[in-house]
Amino acid sequence: MAAADSPSAALRRRDLCSRGIRLAGKMRADVVDLLDAYVEQQGLDASASVAAVEGVPLAAVERWDEQTGTQRLLENLAAYRAFRALLAQMLEEQREQLGEAEAGLGRALAAVLLQVSAFAYHLEELLRLESRGIPGEEEEEEEEDGPPPPPRLSLFEQKLRGLGVLRELAQWAVRSVRDLRQLAKPSPATGAAESP
Repeated sequence: MAAADSPSAALRRRDLCSRGIRLAGKMRADVVDLLDAYVEQQGLDASASVAAVEGVPLAAVERWDEQTGTQRLLENLAAYRAFRALLAQMLEEQREQLGEAEAGLGRALAAVLLQVSAFAYHLEELLRLESRGIPGEEEEEEEEDGPPPPPRLSLFEQKLRGLGVLRELAQWAVRSVRDLRQLAKPSPATGAAESP
């Protein structure tokens, strides 16, 4: 923990947080663009109400200001790992439904999937810097094997689930920026404690 409080570690953390904020901002912009294209391509109403989607982590959190930096990073990492699996599933469904007919939507979905993977890796770097380590490989393997696949959804249900996934991912990108800004602040141990 002492290493995480050293001036060079604090500088590295701020640098990683700044890069993460830029990555999350770019990802959110791309997700919003993808969401517009997705709604149009799938013939959905942009204002359609979507119930909570099973397996989709919610960005809203009670007592957000009481979370530690490590809690924030771990929740973000778990969320982006879940989104990685959900987006891969959406991409597969898109290929089955549309084939090459709508390659643009598939490419945009694949690009966002890459950004989510890169952001998850970035969060792992931050966790390593915090000397907290990242959840073990066993957990990640378990996550990749994951729970049994959900029951086969109808085409319309798949479209609504995709809408819910993209909306929540956009919200997570906003939350990630907030979390990283909070983490980038100097820790009370290195100076006078700041009031919230």
